[in-house]
Amino acid sequence: MRLTRDEGAAADPPAREAPRALPARALRHELLLVLGVSLGASAVRALVSFAGTVTRPGGLGDQAANLNTSRAPDRPWLDLAWQLVSISTALVPVLLVAHLLLRERGYGGGGMRLIGFDLARPRFDLAWGAVVAAGIGGSGLALYLGAHAAGANLTVVPESLPEVWWKYPVLIASAIQNSVVEEVIVVGFLLRRLDQLGWSATGSLVVSALLRGTYHLYQGIGGFFGNVAMGVIFVWLYRRWGRVMPLVVAHALIDIVAFVGYGLLAGRVDWLPTL
Repeated sequence: MRLTRDEGAAADPPAREAPRALPARALRHELLLVLGVSLGASAVRALVSFAGTVTRPGGLGDQAANLNTSRAPDRPWLDLAWQLVSISTALVPVLLVAHLLLRERGYGGGGMRLIGFDLARPRFDLAWGAVVAAGIGGSGLALYLGAHAAGANLTVVPESLPEVWWKYPVLIASAIQNSVVEEVIVVGFLLRRLDQLGWSATGSLVVSALLRGTYHLYQGIGGFFGNVAMGVIFVWLYRRWGRVMPLVVAHALIDIVAFVGYGLLAGRVDWLPTL
């Protein structure tokens, strides 16, 4: 008996549904929620902190912005536990970003590789990260010293941890945590969501740079403008490379040098402001 095509042939596979665009409302809600539990909240706290600083008697240079502080100086193991808890919980918003980007698979997305947070180009990321760190780190230090001398910046104390065996590993871990949180959220995720919402490249750059400057405002006017400038450069580089990983490397190196360098040099050189 001769079989017809309908009787004997395998059924055609179902048509694959075209990727859908994420609804604009969902994009806005995701962005606001991520910022609300991370750098957006930090920006609000920095504004309140700055308001308190400028209304306090005395100049900005007479006040301090303490970054890595001890939570239990008389109990090193408890202090270490606090440091590790603080570093690890600060990374939760990055995990939220990873989850939200992974959810885009149903809409044609592909996780953290969408913003270049992966190990696909390690040599490129390390090499250019080091170059950017050298350029921005040196100019940033000069700007800070100038702003502090002009009375426009608080005395930044990058670390005040006790002299224990875990001090420098914790400082390095803190620097890496800062870099991952800031570059993944304020560059990669923020720009992706604003692009999807139809923002212009210039508008996205302004928002990202101003946000970076605002959550550093607790350091003073110099900290604000210095980080706005850094934000402009980082957004431009991200647009050029399509990857946040070189920026993470650069930021981590800048902070590692600042944290560890202060620990080694504070009180030993006369050009470094201390309280």
